[in-house]
Amino acid sequence: MTPDVQPVVDWLDRGAPPAKLPQDVLLQLCRRLVESGIALYRAAVFVRTLHPNVAGRAFYWRADTDAVEVDEAEHAFMQTEDHLGSPLPVIVSSRAEIRRRLADPDCPMDYPVLADLRSQGATDYLAVPLEFLNGEVHVASFSTRRPGGFSDGELAALRRVLPPLTRVAEIYALSRKAGNILEAYLGRQAGAKVLAGQIRRGDSEELHAVIWFCDLRDSTPLADSMSRTAFIDLLNQYFECVLGPVLERGGEVLRFIGDAALAIFPVGENPVNACEKAVEAAREAIARMQALNEARKPPLRFGIGLHLGTVLYGNIGTPTRIEFTVIGAAANEAARIESLCKSLDTSLVVSEQVVRHLPGTWKPLGRHALRGVGEPVALFTLP
Repeated sequence: MTPDVQPVVDWLDRGAPPAKLPQDVLLQLCRRLVESGIALYRAAVFVRTLHPNVAGRAFYWRADTDAVEVDEAEHAFMQTEDHLGSPLPVIVSSRAEIRRRLADPDCPMDYPVLADLRSQGATDYLAVPLEFLNGEVHVASFSTRRPGGFSDGELAALRRVLPPLTRVAEIYALSRKAGNILEAYLGRQAGAKVLAGQIRRGDSEELHAVIWFCDLRDSTPLADSMSRTAFIDLLNQYFECVLGPVLERGGEVLRFIGDAALAIFPVGENPVNACEKAVEAAREAIARMQALNEARKPPLRFGIGLHLGTVLYGNIGTPTRIEFTVIGAAANEAARIESLCKSLDTSLVVSEQVVRHLPGTWKPLGRHALRGVGEPVALFTLP
């Protein structure tokens, strides 16, 4: 007898409401399959993604926990024996399903996952390709503890569900891919705004923020002294040291300008909190650069400038090539404040507008004229 999964198919065709996350879709799917009469023990979906650090995500459901576990795989994992020795690359390359009747003593145990499932009492294993419309192949697998394995009716029901499941999986995968790309290239907050529809040139809002500008000193002789590959690697190490603390504290990195970078800490209703986070990030950046410099000669020299002001936050550019960034006098002033790090012989210069919101004692650097700014600005650094 074939379980009636038409209600499950109809639910998937409607977009699997009210699920909002892929793990919710899998949880509800498995519950509905069990209710339809399929003796499901374990189900998993494996989807590759487009992300600088994450190669793919895996979603696992088991009947004994009735919960979905989510794992992420880094790019390096895709070259490990754990991955290469699994059914996944075989299914992706062949676009064919793999079935192993684990209850059969003569069942080929050619993948490590099969021994794990058999030890858990699984009697049957089915792994199938999920073929997206763009040609990508992803994978789903199903296991049962039913004596004798899946019945012919259960297998037919599972295969009946695969096409609508694939379409739902593709929608979630494409949505996540778009979010990943926007976050990687624009930043988390800016990417979310663009994904929400703020994409027209000129779309902008006023934003009160701590503006962070950092720059690497002597980059031209550095680039001339090493190969291009070595210089790019060095730049990545530098940016990881100085901008990692920004991201860890909720700051938004908006632009890379050669060996310089622009970031913001939005103020909201609490300038003290934003100023403290920016300074904490600067202290940590300096500490990480000191650790990096202990391993190299000559040491890398850099500057960080912090300023507080109001900027326009949004899209600028040409009709066909726009950028989501901040513009305004305060952003220009932050860059000019940072440029004084070299002449003032310090790695951090902070404007009076930031310092007035911070406790403790700061070392005054005097008042300095900034190009294009009418009045000299009082500047400070760490004591």
